[in-house]
Amino acid sequence: MSPKDFFWGVATSAYQVEGAVGADGRTPNAWDRFAAAGNSPVYRGDVASVSADHYHHLAADLDLVAGLGVNAYRFSLSWTRLLTRGTGPVNAKGASFYDRMIDGVLARGITPMVTMCHNDLPADLMDDGGWECRTTAD
Repeated sequence: MSPKDFFWGVATSAYQVEGAVGADGRTPNAWDRFAAAGNSPVYRGDVASVSADHYHHLAADLDLVAGLGVNAYRFSLSWTRLLTRGTGPVNAKGASFYDRMIDGVLARGITPMVTMCHNDLPADLMDDGGWECRTTAD
């Protein structure tokens, strides 16, 4: 038996489950480019343009998570869904998706745990030098 304050959960990565590349303003990230490259070492050349399509099946997917009996769900935010160019104004449609996700997780009695960046640096920031460029961190 686990202590009451123990989190027993599951985790996903936005890039790996959301799909909906290009939907509602999402722009390419470094992984989109890497996976789509002609010489990509990604298994079978798979890309995440559809993936599990979590973006379009959010409620049903959260029901599946709840059905596992977990009390925590760690997920990442797609940087390019929130800030389409990596910087600048927040994309309202992207923010709305994550608002629905967090509300849906809480409504199912699950604690949301957010990862801010899970290897999906916006392609625009990669073009400017990526993590080696101070503006990326800013």
